[in-house]
Amino acid sequence: MPRRTGRTPLAGLLLAALLALAGAACTEPGAPAARDCPDGAPECRARTSPAPSDTAPSDTAPSHPTATASATAGIPPAAPPATPAPGGSRTSAAPGGACASPAACGFPDARTTGHRTALEPHDTGYLAIRENGTVIRGWDITGSLDIYADDVTVIDSRITSDNWWGINLRPGHKGLRVLHSTITAVPGEGPDNGGVDYAVSNMGGGSIEVGWCDVSVFGDALSMGQGHLHDNYVHDLVPFVNLGGEWQHTNAVISGGGNTGHLVIRHNTLLNPTGLKQGASGSIGLFADTGVVRNVTVDRNWIAGGAYALYGGAEGATHIEVTDNVFSTQYHPASGGYGVVAHWNADGAGNVWRNNRMSDGRPVHPEPAA
Repeated sequence: MPRRTGRTPLAGLLLAALLALAGAACTEPGAPAARDCPDGAPECRARTSPAPSDTAPSDTAPSHPTATASATAGIPPAAPPATPAPGGSRTSAAPGGACASPAACGFPDARTTGHRTALEPHDTGYLAIRENGTVIRGWDITGSLDIYADDVTVIDSRITSDNWWGINLRPGHKGLRVLHSTITAVPGEGPDNGGVDYAVSNMGGGSIEVGWCDVSVFGDALSMGQGHLHDNYVHDLVPFVNLGGEWQHTNAVISGGGNTGHLVIRHNTLLNPTGLKQGASGSIGLFADTGVVRNVTVDRNWIAGGAYALYGGAEGATHIEVTDNVFSTQYHPASGGYGVVAHWNADGAGNVWRNNRMSDGRPVHPEPAA
């Protein structure tokens, strides 16, 4: 008679019960599960989950996102004749790639940005960081960070600023990374007559990355001539009258020109709801305030609001590439109050305008310069 090698059902149940008791004895009551928070993931994973794929998650939306049924509702199958949009741009009527909201077409929102973990309170006030390689993780900061060091990382944190900025990189320093964090302020409590100016500022020519961040309240939210801005959700900018007695101009992203490096603005949701009589400037403002604007990539963003949704750098701007962006009508019929784009230098060397469209799917093109 062959020998039985399997355990009886009763023995299996007893073994399982003993293992469960042993596991409980070795686990602290209420201990949280270990978490794995890779830089490129919108959420943290429990370490008991399957190993991630070797392929890094994409930080871009498809060039022509597939519209959902709700996004295409009300879009006629036959397009009307092309009509000019106000303020320096025109839209043609070919439908396609319509989006009802940023999330409907895979753009960032509150669910995919900001801190992913529990936070520990830190009432820092103004805090200068002077040690290279500093990592700030899991902090709930009331105050601001002034970076006088290289290769500093701020990740899975929240900053509620009462200063001119949330995070500022000083000239002569580089390698700042601000990832998966929430950067905001309390309206009326900032130093600029109650206002707050910059969520993240790059004062020099060093490298900086801002990714998967939820940014709100600040007048000029992301301010830099060069850097890598990707997968962020910038929203609810709060207008204010500055110390000079004027409405502070507001921009979700602003560059003053004169940069020597490359500014990449890719796959963000950039919203500027500020009223036209309250200082609205642009959703993206590329201005030649301190020098010529050059070497800027604006690719696959959801853009809405401002006087013009995009200021394109003006005369002398070169190597400005604006591709595959969606200009939303959520605040104004022409995306910005006066139009989609102003100061676009169509004749500038290396300037490219390609595959940009309104949120209802109509392609949009800048008017030729006067």
